[in-house]
Amino acid sequence: MGESNWYVVHTYSGYENKVKADLEKTIENRKLHDQILEVAVPLEEVVEIKNGVKKTSQKKMFPGYVLINMIMNDDTWYVVRNTRGVTGFVGPGSKPVPLSEEEMYHMGISHGEVQVDFEEGDNVAVISGVWEGTVGTIQSINQSKQSVTIHVDMFGRETPVELNFTEVRKL
Repeated sequence: MGESNWYVVHTYSGYENKVKADLEKTIENRKLHDQILEVAVPLEEVVEIKNGVKKTSQKKMFPGYVLINMIMNDDTWYVVRNTRGVTGFVGPGSKPVPLSEEEMYHMGISHGEVQVDFEEGDNVAVISGVWEGTVGTIQSINQSKQSVTIHVDMFGRETPVELNFTEVRKL
């Protein structure tokens, strides 16, 4: 089948999240989960002080670029290349070049499995992001995406929410 690697895709400026959403929808529709494993728009926390008020916000680390963990073949290349907003893969000519281990390390991406101190069924508190302060029960853990799915109570209904490992803490 081939090994998955991280590739960098150039997008129109400001289209990074739209490209990510469109690609994830295409992966779902074409059942490409086993070939395109993750689509990421790397963000970094930035602390700004405006009018004497300290505010933390998320900024794109690489505006105009999206990272994709995928197995490169004709199908996946075609899907990514023909996503609206994508101008092309980063690499010489039309040949995409995967990121090296060193480049991935500097971006905070690692291939190894992350050890976590929680498992399915555990109650966790959300410690950052839009769901901060929420408590939920882990329904599933996705090691390749480094995420957990928890159920939160929204408008009186149990709603599944996918969160990064770094956003939750075991209770």
